[in-house]
Amino acid sequence: MENIALIDSFSEFKDNKSIDRVTLMSILEEVFRAALKRKFGSDDNFDIIINPDKGDLEIWRNRIVVADGFSEDDNEEIELAEARLIEPDFEIGEDVSEEVKLIDLGRRAILALRQNLISKIYEHDSTNIFKHFKELEGDLYSAEVHHIRHNAIILLDDEGNEIVLPKSEQIRSDFFRKGDSVRGVIKTVELRGNKPAIILSRTSPAFLTKLFEQEIPEVFDGLITVEGVARIPGEKAKIAVDSYDDRIDPVGACVGVKGSRIHGIVRELGNENIDVINYTKNEQLFISRALSPAKVTSMEIEMFEEEKNGKKGRVSVLLKPEEVSKAIGRGGVNIRLASELTGYEIDVQREGLEEEDVELTEFIDEIEDWVITEFKKIGLDTARSVLETSVAELVKRTDLEEETIMDVQRILKEEFED
Repeated sequence: MENIALIDSFSEFKDNKSIDRVTLMSILEEVFRAALKRKFGSDDNFDIIINPDKGDLEIWRNRIVVADGFSEDDNEEIELAEARLIEPDFEIGEDVSEEVKLIDLGRRAILALRQNLISKIYEHDSTNIFKHFKELEGDLYSAEVHHIRHNAIILLDDEGNEIVLPKSEQIRSDFFRKGDSVRGVIKTVELRGNKPAIILSRTSPAFLTKLFEQEIPEVFDGLITVEGVARIPGEKAKIAVDSYDDRIDPVGACVGVKGSRIHGIVRELGNENIDVINYTKNEQLFISRALSPAKVTSMEIEMFEEEKNGKKGRVSVLLKPEEVSKAIGRGGVNIRLASELTGYEIDVQREGLEEEDVELTEFIDEIEDWVITEFKKIGLDTARSVLETSVAELVKRTDLEEETIMDVQRILKEEFED
C-alpha cells in the first residue's frame, strides 16, 4: 500500500512536468537507493524493480547464507537459521533474495524519501527550463504580466514559466497592467540555487535588431543585414543596415513608404526616434552618415594602437557653425549614438573660427559650470558661438532661463569690447 501511495504522489508531479520514462526511472531509483544506503549502510546488494505506469515497486535484498554465528555483515550475509525461516531448503553459500517493504524503512524515512523525490523532480524540471531558455538568449520572447513589483514586472509565459522584466530593462515610457502581453529579448538566464532566473530586456540593442527581423521581411530573409545598433532606450536609436543585393535600397526597405514599415517598431519602443543609415566599410563615409542630420565638411581619423574604452580611434570632424548643434543633438544624444555605432571618439570642430574667439571654459569664474555645460550640449563651446545665436533660439534649445542667457551674453560682450 505504501508503495502505491508513494508512486501515486510522484505521478501528481509527473503529469505536470515533461519527464520521459528513462529519466523517471532514473530519478526513482536514485531516491530509493539513497534511502536504502541511509538505512542499511550500502545499497550495492539491492535490486529495485519499478513500474511507474502501474505504480508497482519492489525492492529485493540479496545476501549470502553463512553458518550460524559467523555473520560479519548483516546487510550482505544471513545466518543459516534465519535463511531457513524464509525457505527451509537453503544451504550455506547460497544466495538469498528477500523483499524489503517500504514500511521496513520506517515512517520518518518514508516521509524523507517522498520529500527527496519531490525535490529531485523540481530540480530536473528547473534544469530543463534553464537549458531551454539558455538556448533562447538574445531571442525575441513574449509573456503576460502576472504581477507588478516596484522594481520589476513578473511575467508568465504559456507554459507557466516565470520571467522577470527588471525596472532597469524597461523603457522609461513603458506602462503595463496585469494581463498585458509584453515583448522583449531574453537577456540572461542563470541558475540561482535550483531555480532558473530568466531576465527579459526591452532596452537591449538586440531588442531593436530582433524587431527589425520580425517586422521587415527582407531582414528576416537575410537580404538585408543589421550591421550595428546604438540606442538610448525610448529616446533615440541609430541602426546601420546593408544588403548584398545592389537592387535593394536597405534604408528604404526598412523605413517603408511614409515610414509604414518602421512605424510599428517605433510604437513598440515608446516612440523612440530611429535613424536608419546605410552601412559602409568606408570609415569616413560611415561616420558622416552616423552624424546625420548634420553635414560634415571634413574629418581626420586617428587610429589607436589598441582599443580604449571600446573605441578603436578618435576622429576630429569639421562642421559649419549651423551644423554643429545638429551633429551633437539635444543633450549630446546624436553624437553619443554616432560614437557608439561607429566605434570612434568624435570631436566636433567649428569651421571658420576667428582668432579672437574664446573658449567658454575661460569664463568659469564668471559663468557657472552648469550653464556652460548647457551651451556645450547644443554645440556652443565658444564665446562667439553663443553671441551669434539669438536669445530666443537659446531659450528654445536649452533649459536656461532668458534672464540667465542675457547675463551670459553681457559678460561675453564685455570681453570682446575690452
